[in-house]
Amino acid sequence: MKKKVAFVCVHNSCRSQIAEGWAKKLGGHVLEVYSAGTENYPEVKPGAVQVMEEVGVAMSGHYPKLLSDIPEELDILITMGCNVACPFVPCSHSEDWGLEDPSGGPIEGFRKTRDLIKAKVEDLIKRVENKEI
Repeated sequence: MKKKVAFVCVHNSCRSQIAEGWAKKLGGHVLEVYSAGTENYPEVKPGAVQVMEEVGVAMSGHYPKLLSDIPEELDILITMGCNVACPFVPCSHSEDWGLEDPSGGPIEGFRKTRDLIKAKVEDLIKRVENKEI
């Protein structure tokens, strides 16, 4: 049975969207993947879409979602670094990745964030596969 995981940040417009893209591509066999934000935002950041498409992960259909748009109960909650208090969502495992938001910076910052998130998602998938989570 797949573990329900949600990646959460403030706007669901960059880091959590990148994590959702990687988790679906790399971990779809063990994860049921969601992402959400704590505040409304109009679109996924173009830089996030661009850098994911550079590595073959299509995100053009992604859009920002709120916590109310994802399941109320999860197995795993990953917060990306919330700036303020991270949200409480019932789950059996949670962790904060504390990643800086590259928004507003050069595209290289988006690439660095993309690669950091990929490594963290790969580690998460391994831990799920090994039943550590």
